[in-house]
Amino acid sequence: MNTVQVGNFEIGNGKPLALLAGPCVLEEMDRCLLIGRTIKEICGKLGIPYVFKASFDKANRSSFNGFRGPGLKKGLEMLQHIKDELQVPIVTDIHTEEQVKPVAKVADIIQIPAFLCRQTDLLYAAAKSGAVVNVKKGQFMAPADMRNVVDKLHEGGCSQIMLTERGATFGYNNLVVDMRAFPIMRSFGYPVVFDGTHSVQLPGGAGTCSAGNREYVPNLVRAAVGAGVDALFMEVHDNPEEALCDGPNMIYLDKLEELLKDAIAIHDIVRKQL
Repeated sequence: MNTVQVGNFEIGNGKPLALLAGPCVLEEMDRCLLIGRTIKEICGKLGIPYVFKASFDKANRSSFNGFRGPGLKKGLEMLQHIKDELQVPIVTDIHTEEQVKPVAKVADIIQIPAFLCRQTDLLYAAAKSGAVVNVKKGQFMAPADMRNVVDKLHEGGCSQIMLTERGATFGYNNLVVDMRAFPIMRSFGYPVVFDGTHSVQLPGGAGTCSAGNREYVPNLVRAAVGAGVDALFMEVHDNPEEALCDGPNMIYLDKLEELLKDAIAIHDIVRKQL
């Protein structure tokens, strides 16, 4: 398996379990720094490589009036400040080809949202950026279909690739995680990530916004690590009830450490078999 270089650490191929985590979307700077700094301290204590995650624009909100974030210019300024202040790598998502170049100047990992994972031109532009590219598997796709996504990135010259599972559509307003997805996508030769919080989302379940079942995050995270993931993606907040986006599926900051301890213990067993 190929490893992916992010900052001063590698992800994949038996390396320590990595974490991509932070608030769903950029909120006020003090809160973002609080969340990021606390997660970094937890990861440092547990020996987990950490990447700060937050979106500058959530372009696929259920409602036109849903909170989207500060936008590209201000959002990248905020992410650069967080990167400099906390001294951690950054991952954020893009929605258009025009966003690739400015985002690649700040982000160590460019993320392709699940709804856009088949967009050839977007993938090709991201592949040429020189950044690591993390693609979330669409809720409408089988794991094996991600082989075509990998091939598109190869056409753009990218070999720094990660693939993320975030659940598949199951009826209306519900998602289900097929644990077979992890070994299937891992067989393509690149690290696989589990999005433990979006996988418990109920898309559009609250009418004009998504609902969620955060109580199931620990169960799915432990199961996914047991199935052989290389990294975890989680949206974390000090008070999800106050979060401006995706609060119902975000986990509490003060619950993160215990969950990560379980994940590390499982990963230490499983990676010997990978």
